[in-house]
Amino acid sequence: MEYEIKHSGKFKYVEEGQGEPLVLLHGLFGALSNFKDLVDHFKATHRVIIPLLPLYDLTLLETSVSGLSRYVQKFMEQQKLTDVHLLGNSLGGHIGLVYTLKHPELIKSVTLTGSSGLFENGMGETYPKRGDYNYVQKKTELTFYDPKVATKELVDEVFSIVNNRIKALKIIALARSAIRHNLGDELQQITAPVCLIWGKNDTITPPMVAEEFHKLLPTSELHWIDKCGHAPMMEVPVEFNEILMGFLNKHKKA
Repeated sequence: MEYEIKHSGKFKYVEEGQGEPLVLLHGLFGALSNFKDLVDHFKATHRVIIPLLPLYDLTLLETSVSGLSRYVQKFMEQQKLTDVHLLGNSLGGHIGLVYTLKHPELIKSVTLTGSSGLFENGMGETYPKRGDYNYVQKKTELTFYDPKVATKELVDEVFSIVNNRIKALKIIALARSAIRHNLGDELQQITAPVCLIWGKNDTITPPMVAEEFHKLLPTSELHWIDKCGHAPMMEVPVEFNEILMGFLNKHKKA
């Protein structure tokens, strides 16, 4: 299905369903299609909201994990969201953690899948073969356990991003910001329940990253999905949604 992109002031977002708010934060190369199965499943029980993060529209100074977290803060304030179930994939998880550390009173639960914030192997800090389609295709395929999940449409999208000079510079700036902004010393401050859903075959944020998050987040639970890479909600959506539903049911309003 195609989602309607809503506009409110400077914000663009998708909103489907009713119930407790479930806010989804996408990663560096995240598209709305990444969350299709998740939205289709949870719109029956939750108010599912996806703010479109301005990865390429902020000033270079604001193009950082902190800058995007401030954008999320303004979006949440504008939408008057409280008691939020926050879910982030990859860079989106990192942004969600920074937001949660600054506004713990607004967060009911946090779900992380393939999150940065401790360590990640991204597309790299530079693009030495920017014009090489096969190179970009192989890098995109590394996101998944099954390379077939990296459809031509997805590879074309990544290829167009990295071949746009301004967008490539913003991607590099965000990748460097994510590496610099390590949250290891702060995670123990998070008291909201945290669900870690991780692909056992994630090569970008490998299993040891999930184990470190689990160790540092005192209220976390860790779930593994076998034969799955960096984006479980895309690659193994049925199992991912079952785990997430079980977690959210434990932490819904009485």
